[in-house]
Amino acid sequence: MSARVALLVNPTSGRGRGGRLAPVAARRLLDRGVDVTVHVGASPADMERLAREAVADGVDAVVACGGDGTVNLVLQAVAGTQTPLGMVPVGTGDDNARTMGIPLEDPAAAADVVADGFVRTVDAATVESADGTRRWFVGVLSSGFDSNVNERANRISWPKGQARYMVSILGELRTFRPVDYRVVLDDEEFVGRGMLVSVGNGISYGGGMKVCPGAVVDDGLLDLTWLHEVGKGTFLKVFPSVFKGTHVDHPSVTTHRGRRVRIEADGQIAYADGERIGPLPIEVEVHPGALRVLVPRPTS
Repeated sequence: MSARVALLVNPTSGRGRGGRLAPVAARRLLDRGVDVTVHVGASPADMERLAREAVADGVDAVVACGGDGTVNLVLQAVAGTQTPLGMVPVGTGDDNARTMGIPLEDPAAAADVVADGFVRTVDAATVESADGTRRWFVGVLSSGFDSNVNERANRISWPKGQARYMVSILGELRTFRPVDYRVVLDDEEFVGRGMLVSVGNGISYGGGMKVCPGAVVDDGLLDLTWLHEVGKGTFLKVFPSVFKGTHVDHPSVTTHRGRRVRIEADGQIAYADGERIGPLPIEVEVHPGALRVLVPRPTS
């Protein structure tokens, strides 16, 4: 009997690449003998509903064809279950696919990973915000400067894609002020001003920004990165190094590991997997082995 897979498509991901490239992935799955049913989500709520229905229907995997936001929507349905998550990354950032080693910009190759059926068990995390919102995430949660950039980017309609993010970074640099944080990591408290505090189950966000470069998705721990208060000149020097992950070597950056994190700060919004969660304070907890992911088969 062939595997039965639900392919959930976000047609707007990657400036329309989701809709254009989903047939490529579907065709490759069919050619590989996979019984695939394609579902096109009309909205985020619809995508999540379709994912939950697919899990309840007993499919062998639910595959997110889209970007990190699409992966996050499917995650809400599959986390804590035995149903594996597959990814066909066609979004703008695709950081979770990058962390898991899924081929980027090649939907047929990503579909081959699904068809091969190799499952890796990894951790996932939950975040609960001050307004009661509770969501799973698998990548990185952010607060401070980077979340403010996301808020700004969501308010503008031009330019599109990564350019909108870069424009928002420049805009936020003109107005951002360091944030007064209180962080409780397991039983240890940290208080101070910072430019950002990020919590990583995964490594990167924003299309390859390795904010938590030491994170390991199956170690049962969360990585916390805190960029403390610095002047804007120093910030401009430190921030680009996040693409290589070398920012953690700067004396204004501290890193920590733990299983539970509480982050408090006035007027701040948390984002996770690039999606808006809600206002701080937030409670974050790792759940070891909560997620099964279809990944490339190891070569040795």
